[in-house]
Amino acid sequence: MDVGTQGLASLVIARAFVPRAPWRAWAVIVVAGSIANIDVVSAMVSPSAFIEWHRTYAHSIVASLIVSGVLAVAYIFASSQGVGGGVEKTPAGMPALPKAPRAAFLAAVIFAGLLHLALDAAQGEGTMIFWPLSRQRVALDWLPHIDPWIIAILLAALFLPELTRLVTDEIGAKARGGRGRVGAIVGLVVLALYVGLRADLHSNAIGTLQNRSYDTGAPHRVAAYADAASPFVWHGIVETERALHEPDVGIFTSSQFDTDNGLTLFKPEPSPALEQAQRTEAARKFLVAAQFPKADIEETTDGYEVELRDLRYAGIGETQREILARIELDANGKVLNDELVWARNIKRR
Repeated sequence: MDVGTQGLASLVIARAFVPRAPWRAWAVIVVAGSIANIDVVSAMVSPSAFIEWHRTYAHSIVASLIVSGVLAVAYIFASSQGVGGGVEKTPAGMPALPKAPRAAFLAAVIFAGLLHLALDAAQGEGTMIFWPLSRQRVALDWLPHIDPWIIAILLAALFLPELTRLVTDEIGAKARGGRGRVGAIVGLVVLALYVGLRADLHSNAIGTLQNRSYDTGAPHRVAAYADAASPFVWHGIVETERALHEPDVGIFTSSQFDTDNGLTLFKPEPSPALEQAQRTEAARKFLVAAQFPKADIEETTDGYEVELRDLRYAGIGETQREILARIELDANGKVLNDELVWARNIKRR
């Protein structure tokens, strides 16, 4: 999930758990809910570093718990000490910590970090949440990279209570409980229900893709990636023995689903050049993270050029960070060059 959505989700959590906490406590919660995205700087290094670091170690449950715990304890200690060793005072002269109960604050910090991982795992990019126990990337494919519906839910949870407060202030009603707390809790519940709806619709889309016959054979593997605009439209990928299909699935029109409504990309025939290319370091690193790899082989004057790409990128709509593996071989199959490159920098043949 993008950093803006993660920040909004963390603010909603702060308002739900510790609505009367000082702004510094809220800032810690937002940092805990967003800090895992620091691994995106690996894109500035190289495509190889991006595959190695993006949504891997920093996005694990273990790392999240450690970082959240350190942030929470550091804030609680600093708040307890205050300026000059005393207890920090509010403008009214009251201690700051009673406004942010430690147990609730600690729970909010941890929950913000874990919600970040949950939302990322519900997307299609793949997140290594169980590292170091497992390097398996979890990609549930329920949510798009940027979901305007989730953003709307979070904004409503933050601002609708403010509008309600303005009305109650006008009529002189006295507010009870933490400011905006009920709205934030309702927002988190609605968010959970929305993700559950997406999961159910995803299951329906997968069923539609699996229960169809294709010209190139029976489906071996299928995936359905979320559309950002509509929860009822899914971008499918179907792998058969001879090809990869890219049909779109409409939940309300699944009975009229046409298996030919998307692209059909045929797999290359097995060859020594392809086998040699797949044994290179660049290909091995690429295939660890790829979900639906597609190979293209072009014969050149000096030998062969093999390109490996992952059709998942088009499915999730994240082509700006699409990575390709490019391998050059001579006429005898000897590897001349292998590298990972950004697809945006390559002109399609």
